[in-house]
This record gives sequence, C-alpha cells and structure tokens, in this order.
Amino acid sequence: MNKKLFRLSLFLLSSLLLSCGEWESNVATGNKNQVLHFGNGTEPSGLDPQTVTGVPESNILNSLLEGLVAVHPKDLRIIPGVAKKWELSDNLLEYTFHLRRDAKWSNGDTVTAHDFVYSWQRILSPELAAEYAYMLYYLENAEAFNRGQISDFSKVGVKALDNFTLKVKLRSPTPFFLSLIGGHYSAYPVHKPTIEKFGSMTKRNSTWTRQENFVGNGAFYIAERKLNRPLRVKKNPHYWDNRHVKLEEIIFYPTENVTTEELLFRSNQLHYTNDLPAGKFAVYKKKSPELLKSFPYLGSYYYTFNIKRKPFDDLRVRKALSLAVNRKDIVEKITKQGQLPAYAYVPPNIQTYKPIVKIKEDIEEARRLLADAGFPNGEGFPKIELLYNTNEAHKKVAVAVQDMLKKALNIEIELVNQEWKVYLASTNNGDFGFARQGWIGDYPDPNTFLDMFVTGGGNNDGKWSNQEYDQLIAKAGQLDDQDERFALFQQAEKILIDDMAILPIYYYSTKHLMSPSVKGLYPNVLDSINFKFVSLSKNMESQ
Repeated sequence: MNKKLFRLSLFLLSSLLLSCGEWESNVATGNKNQVLHFGNGTEPSGLDPQTVTGVPESNILNSLLEGLVAVHPKDLRIIPGVAKKWELSDNLLEYTFHLRRDAKWSNGDTVTAHDFVYSWQRILSPELAAEYAYMLYYLENAEAFNRGQISDFSKVGVKALDNFTLKVKLRSPTPFFLSLIGGHYSAYPVHKPTIEKFGSMTKRNSTWTRQENFVGNGAFYIAERKLNRPLRVKKNPHYWDNRHVKLEEIIFYPTENVTTEELLFRSNQLHYTNDLPAGKFAVYKKKSPELLKSFPYLGSYYYTFNIKRKPFDDLRVRKALSLAVNRKDIVEKITKQGQLPAYAYVPPNIQTYKPIVKIKEDIEEARRLLADAGFPNGEGFPKIELLYNTNEAHKKVAVAVQDMLKKALNIEIELVNQEWKVYLASTNNGDFGFARQGWIGDYPDPNTFLDMFVTGGGNNDGKWSNQEYDQLIAKAGQLDDQDERFALFQQAEKILIDDMAILPIYYYSTKHLMSPSVKGLYPNVLDSINFKFVSLSKNMESQ
C-alpha cells in the first residue's frame, strides 16, 4: 500500500473508531442533517470539466455544474437545465435554446448564452488539448477548429443571439445530441472571469479549480477540498432550483481501497460505496440484498495495446494474446460480480444494436500466430508490461491474465500499477505496453464507444488508426436513420476487433452498496447520478 493511500486509510478508520464511541455514525447524523456520505473511488485528478476524464471527477462535477439540459436519472429522459426550453428546426440541424434568467453562478453572477459559447470555444481550442474535444465535433466546423484547420471560432456552429438565447448548428442530424450535452460534464459551462483571473483560457492545471476559487452553476458548491481527504460540497443558495434540492451537503470520500470502503459502509460511515470487494458480492446478494445495487452498466472493460510499441505493432501478437484469454473464467472465477464476458466491444444493452463480430478463444491458434510472428513457444518474446491503476479488482484481473498468457503462450508479463493521476498521464502520453482501460457510455448510443478510436481521437491512447474505420464513423454521424447508422457502426466495430486494436475482457455491471435511507438515487445503465434528486430518510439510521 502506498504511503498516501495508507495515510488516507488511517484517516478514514480513525474517523470510524471515533464514531464508534460516544459519537453518532455518519449515516445517523447525515440522515438527520441531509448530509450524504458518498464513496467516490479515488482522489480526483482535477476538477476542470474540460480536461478531466474519469468517473470520480464526473460524480463531483455533476454536483457543481449544470448544462443546457439534464438527463433524468430515473429513465434518462431529457429535462430542462440552464435552458428552460428549446426548439429544433425542421431540417434537424439547428437548436435554439432559451436560457432561464434566474440561472446563477455560485458567486451570484448570471449564467448567459455567452458563457456556453466561451466554454465550448475553450474545449475546442487546440491549445487546451482536451481529450473530450471530439464530443462537440457534431457542431458545424467544430472539428476543423479543433484541428487547427480554421482559426475563426465565429464559423463554429454555436452563437449567442443575446444573453439568454443560444443557437447551435449541427453539421448533420444528431439524434443523441441532447443526451450528449446533458449527460456529459465536458459540455457544461465554465465561469470566464474565474478562468482568466488565474490564467489564459487554455491553461491546463490552473488554480481556478481550487476550493477558494471554483465558481460553478450547479446545485452545490465546494466547501472543503484537501489532497487525499474527503471533498465536501454544500447546497448552493444561488442555484435556480435550490428550493427542490433536498441535500444540504455531500462528502465525497476517495475510497480507493474497496475493503476499507466496505468496512466504512458496514459501520454506518458511508451511505453509498463506489464498489465492493469481489468476495463480498455473493454475501450481500444472499444475506442483505436490499443493500446491494447491481444492474447492467453501459461500459466495457478492456486492455489497450500501444500500437506504436513492439511487439504490439504486430497484429499476430495482438490476436495471439486475445485468443489466449479466457473471459468466462475471469467473470466467473475472478470478478464474480455479475459482469458478462466481452466477445466484442460495444455493450449489449444499447437499444437494438448487436455486434456482427465475435472474438474467439483458441489456445492452439494463439500459439500458431505467436510462432508465425517469430516467437515459437514464446521463445525470444520480450518481457512486456501490463499497466493498471491501483485497485485490488484490477490487480486480480491482471494477475489472471498474466497467468493465462504464461500457461498458454509461455510469455512473461510484468504487472505495473500506478496511482490514478500517474496512470492517466502514462496512458495519455503513450508510456505503456498494454494497459487496463474501461469506457463508460456518455449517452445510450454505439457512437459513444466507437468514435473514440478514430485517428487522432483524444481517448485513443493506443494510437490505432484505420482509414476505413474513420470513414464509417464519419458517415454514421451524417445519418438520422437508426438502422442505417447501426449497420455502419457494426462494420466499424468489426474492423476494430478484426484488427485487435483492443482486448475486450468483460462488460460492466454496477455494484454498489447503498443505505436504505438514500432516496432518489436511481439505477440506470449510465450509472448517472443527479444529486439534486437525492434525499435522505431520517427514519433509517442504520444498515
């Protein structure tokens, strides 16, 4: 256990021991005072909505910021956010959003249409190098601006007609556009005066995200933030819908150690866990099913190959490794938490979409391919590194894959684990051989999984590139007919898998522990939480 994590565990356990004495538990006092104690997985890498990429960051930002529209967590329908209403033109290319005049920033400033223009210009600016810039490529000329092909942002399809009217022009009909801008934090607004008080528009890692500087427009504001300590947010008195927000505070715990997290939950110190130890899933399912929240999740768990690094530049090697991995054994003997083995990439629970490709598992074929690549029985095969972010669950899967590849192919895999921030830097910079990755859908459409692997994509960490794939994704983005779009996505996914750009392992299922006192935190395939709907029952103080 690294020193920072050890100190954090001591801090959390000290809080637990204190509360077991004369003090009431976090859950009991939280229920009385509407303070949600939320296990958030790990220390956030940052709080800039246009540069971060992780789920822990997403949870926090969803409490601090709000987009033009929002996604209701109960059924994923689109509901008003900063925009009170909107219209779509007959040709399906132009949205006109009418902003509410009572939408405020946490410092009392009015949220205007100009804030969205500024924010979208910021994420699309090449100098910011935002990994999620491509999310807004559906705007007219947005991709050209982001790639430096044009420099005049006024040509991009977003304009403030006045302080409270925003016009958005799309490059082609985009049926999931509202889900995209409502469900993903990268499209949320940032506060221009605060950004530019602490640096330029495109400065990364600026101090504007510090507790004392952060200005948001969501239902909560940052009240306390210290490195490797729980982050506290409080109800924002300036939020336009403040009267319907039930929670007074949320405390986000960086619970990287799932064993510690489960202990904190069991001792009534957490209302909600980010995860739970693999061995505990069956226990809770049998003995306390009312506490276990597990359901299909729109996400894929996979390993990314660094195509620029030997031996992963050889398709035969990539295929051999994939053929030698027993995915069914991993989900049934290692993870054991309701995951499904992944024989393609796009998860099976997206509307009517079904992959037309299926990954095989064949050890003899794997050995033949490895021999053809010049490594008979693994002889001469270089020692390669498998990178994963520090987490017991990721470690167990990595150890299992390491063992499978050793037994099947006689090759050595060195396991390397890094803390979340270091791991993100390594994968973003291509400093890995092959690495654990996971992708959670940002909206319920195959595009959210497949567009990330286009050439030069901000989240295409393996640097895989295929011109036909790029063309299929681009063509699908120009169509409105779902059947036609899905057919193109099927062809693209087949190319991705046939070229073994990635090694899919399993499809996620969510697995949280949740106190019965928590209300309004609805299960959904996006595992999306809108904290303005959450409340705590005062009559349930233990679990």
